[in-house]
Amino acid sequence: MNSSKKGKHMEQYTGDDHTFVICAYKESPYLEETIVSLRKQTVPIHIIMSTSTPSQFLEELCSKYDIPLYVNRAEKGLAADWNYGYQQAGTRLVTIAHQDDFYEPEYAEEIIRYANLREDAIIIYSDYYEYRVDEKVTGNKLLKIKRIMNLPMTKKLFYGNRFVRRLMLSMGDPICCPAVTYVRNKVGEQPFDTSYKNSCDYKAMVEQAEKKGAFICIPRQLMAHRIHPGSTTTLNLSENIRQKEDLEIFCRFWPRPIAKLLNRVYATSERSNEL
Repeated sequence: MNSSKKGKHMEQYTGDDHTFVICAYKESPYLEETIVSLRKQTVPIHIIMSTSTPSQFLEELCSKYDIPLYVNRAEKGLAADWNYGYQQAGTRLVTIAHQDDFYEPEYAEEIIRYANLREDAIIIYSDYYEYRVDEKVTGNKLLKIKRIMNLPMTKKLFYGNRFVRRLMLSMGDPICCPAVTYVRNKVGEQPFDTSYKNSCDYKAMVEQAEKKGAFICIPRQLMAHRIHPGSTTTLNLSENIRQKEDLEIFCRFWPRPIAKLLNRVYATSERSNEL
């Protein structure tokens, strides 16, 4: 077996190598639920919080749960905030936790277990479910399509196959951003393109897919993506921001007429993220 993939001298990851960075914005009513879900992880991990909108609300929550709070006073915007938070983590594995979402207790344990399968892992991510108006939704049309798209990345045979993952991403982004853990020495220090207002996660996945290494998908629903009227995804979809940015990404793979057609289909499917 190629030692660059899995070798006898591979340094195994533990919970001490994993940081959850909670990117907080203003005063989300769901933020404490996110924190509690991370405190319930079955392995010890690190938790920090970053924000560009400091407040007494955030300071009190961080004090209550003994979480370091980092304030971004430089460039603002979604991608800039994510980059800043990511850079504050001092570990080899980093998960950007969104303030409205929450994680199953086994998320970190499973991420670490799968990360240890491949020394060349770039990202490890899990399946997820939606949480809509206090209702758990484990299967709808969009989730089923994404699971089909992600299926190859759940197979060891395709973990390191750049062609397969580029083909997957050429049809849209089936990877749920907060379900992703980044391997820092493979991903680099600035994963997100600050020129993108919403689709910076999709752009990041496309750029990481070009690299030599492994994309690993865990076929378990290990986190919950909350859909609510105030979420960034919902707001940006309503303003068609995401559709414009997605078209630019599709054009990396396809001639513009085909890209526009795919973008219309993809935008229609993504409308399930609106309430």
